Amino acid sequence: MAETTPVQMIDDDVPVPPTEDELPYDDGEPMESPRHRSQMNLLIETLQVYWSDHAITGFVGGNMFVHFNLDWALNKDFRGPDFFAVLDVPSRERKSWVVWAEGKGPDVIIELLSDSTAALDRGEKNFVYQDNLRVPEYFWYHPFTGEWAGFALQKNVYVPLERDEQNRFISETLGLALVRWTGRYQRIEAEWLRWATLEGDLLPTEGEKGRQQVEAAQHRAAELERRLAQYWERYGDEV
Repeated sequence: MAETTPVQMIDDDVPVPPTEDELPYDDGEPMESPRHRSQMNLLIETLQVYWSDHAITGFVGGNMFVHFNLDWALNKDFRGPDFFAVLDVPSRERKSWVVWAEGKGPDVIIELLSDSTAALDRGEKNFVYQDNLRVPEYFWYHPFTGEWAGFALQKNVYVPLERDEQNRFISETLGLALVRWTGRYQRIEAEWLRWATLEGDLLPTEGEKGRQQVEAAQHRAAELERRLAQYWERYGDEV
């Protein structure tokens, strides 16, 4: 873990809050399993691709510290969500998310449960995100058992969300759905949590987007060839 730089002082008694360059951003702890890491990457990658394609400004991060309490930061008491998204902020790289520097906290947080972290994610983190960070939407998901829950902040209290008739959680904040999808990602065949449009289309990874573009180009070429064949069949003798 990186060392915390002491808070600078103005006139010997007025503290200057530290920046992301002065605060720890990595605890050195790996994700619980390769599937946990891949699940985090899938949520981050697909939302980044979607936002880029739709010119949506924001930041998507995961397994990095969110600093929102100066006392906690100085005491090395950190919170590092597995996934979080922040709307309406510059789309630039960050080492960590520093609320007092950015002017706002995450809009959506997702924690990936494991046997060792489930109690913390359901309990303490739930209250921290509700009472301290005021995160509008909080979800958790267990990549192996499929346990899944969602909450929305209403009158400063988390209210459990209900899945819709398609077994989806709707993120009103992002205007997207969270769905379960069975398939292969990063060489792991499993059931994954994924983002989808409200119309039901999965947000693609970079690889899936590339394949879709190739397939679309092939379809256009085949359609052009079919129309040319029809034309020559009909008018060939007249040309």
